[in-house]
Amino acid sequence: MRPTLANYKKLLDKNLMMNKLTNNQSDNINLPDNTTLTDLVALTATRKLGQPHRVSAALISLLIGTAATVPLSAQAVAEEQRGGSEISAEEAAKPLPKLSSLANTSELTLTLPDIQKFKTASGVPVAFVSTPTLPIVDIDLRFNAGSARDAGIRADGYGIASMTATMLEQGTKDLNEDEFTRAVETLGIELSSSAYKDMFIVSLRSLSDEAHLAPALTLVEQMLAHPSFDEATLARNKARLLVGLQQQQQDPGSIASIAFSENLFGDHPYAHPSSGTLETVPSLTQSDLQQFKDRYLVANNATLAITGDLTLAEAKALADSLTGVLPKGSAAPKLPEPKELTTSKRIHIPFDSTQTTIIMGQLGDKHAQNVSELQSRTNFAVGNDVLAGGDFNARLMTEVRKNLGYTYGISGGMSPMQTRGPYQISFSTRNDKAEAAIDATLATINTTLSKGISNEEMVLTKDSIKNSFPMSFASNAGINGLMGMMNFYQLPDSYLSDYLTRVDKVDLEGVNTALRQKIDPKKFLIVTVGDQAATADEQKPANPNDTAAAVAITVDEGNAPTTNAPKAEIAKANTEQAATENNIVEKRTIKSAK
Repeated sequence: MRPTLANYKKLLDKNLMMNKLTNNQSDNINLPDNTTLTDLVALTATRKLGQPHRVSAALISLLIGTAATVPLSAQAVAEEQRGGSEISAEEAAKPLPKLSSLANTSELTLTLPDIQKFKTASGVPVAFVSTPTLPIVDIDLRFNAGSARDAGIRADGYGIASMTATMLEQGTKDLNEDEFTRAVETLGIELSSSAYKDMFIVSLRSLSDEAHLAPALTLVEQMLAHPSFDEATLARNKARLLVGLQQQQQDPGSIASIAFSENLFGDHPYAHPSSGTLETVPSLTQSDLQQFKDRYLVANNATLAITGDLTLAEAKALADSLTGVLPKGSAAPKLPEPKELTTSKRIHIPFDSTQTTIIMGQLGDKHAQNVSELQSRTNFAVGNDVLAGGDFNARLMTEVRKNLGYTYGISGGMSPMQTRGPYQISFSTRNDKAEAAIDATLATINTTLSKGISNEEMVLTKDSIKNSFPMSFASNAGINGLMGMMNFYQLPDSYLSDYLTRVDKVDLEGVNTALRQKIDPKKFLIVTVGDQAATADEQKPANPNDTAAAVAITVDEGNAPTTNAPKAEIAKANTEQAATENNIVEKRTIKSAK
């Protein structure tokens, strides 16, 4: 049924009123009762309604006589028939009422992964979580064999672990590189090996059915037992790596990261870059890689995590088969503890850039294993999130970015490892603002340490951590990475099971005490990479309140430390442990401004 003339008039009146409101018009529009359809069309065409014209599609259709083809919802028809409803601006601005159904919702229950532990016939400890929901299996095999073990093969052998990891994926005695790659792609599996500072990881993701999983495991076993370490492939890898190392001398972020590690760790095995240097990479040999494999990729130096669509019996059979190809070997010796700086220290590396990259920090913690240490770590995680968490509620982000406008992003965090890892804060800023930004950062840190965080900040952060905690194991890969990390560092099950309890126990005194115990700006190493001519007062000490203790050093640009090769490897080395431990929210990794 076609609408009546009254309907036309109502629709037009509404549209004209909307245009009045949009353009702040106050004149009244009165449509006489004897207005005809022709009058309406003429009025619509000639009325000075301003821009934009907000005439509904329904009205346009009505005016051209096609209203019958425009379907209207029952609600729209009812509103048109009753003439619509009008509300005041104040009423329109009021927030919508809360859904009454929310009042009846019960608190969600959290189900933690059911961890089953056993040892293989060769003595490798295994953590297994059955997840039958998806037909996928994730395997995480870790060795105490990162780049910190390079010198165990040869004193100047930096890069051995990383090159070994690269070449495990490049062919075996039975399959050349192309054949091995083709087999991986044909099965549709994800197979990789990576070397970090203090761990070496071989990981596999495959469908769980026998047709895919069995040949996938065969490939893993072949790469572990009989890698080819082909001479021609090694020469090609070294050539690519050297080109990348030379190119990365033009990356201020990587230069700063390498310089920070070298000066923070000194003669400790964590000091050198995982991928090696321009001086050490050319000397890498097939014999180095074979010796590394034979010494460190052994059963007594391994841990295994399995997650996926398997029964416990199937997981045990898989673990026995996978680790059965490994030599028995012996565990790697314990790494020494790094020496802490006793005074603040400044390192400046000249670099032709409009911005200065800044990294500051000190030695942090190693992985905690007992109850009191775990609680202290949780207390610190809450406090550091308030200070340097990286979001816009964090104090450093609020002061250095929002209030002062010195940077796009600033954040910091702890990276615990087998021994003490780094605590570092990183950001970049204009060259002429570098000193002011450093001062503002140190001032914010010192104020936080002296006055502490507020109860409101603590409560907000605790809620955020608790609410995000389930995402740590929301996927098979997340669970597998978490289990792999816990198993490698020999963390107790309470690391995961009591995490929320530890967060609940966090109080204001505990947070502020942990911050003061673990952060000391008087021992900060500050590395800057940028245009020295544009950076004011480069010899200024790191801690403005401790002028006598500071040491300032300028590094000649020609001797600037080099860094890792291709982009993917650079990202891996810069994040190091964070790449494998970000599955637990207690681990606050550093977020760099892009």
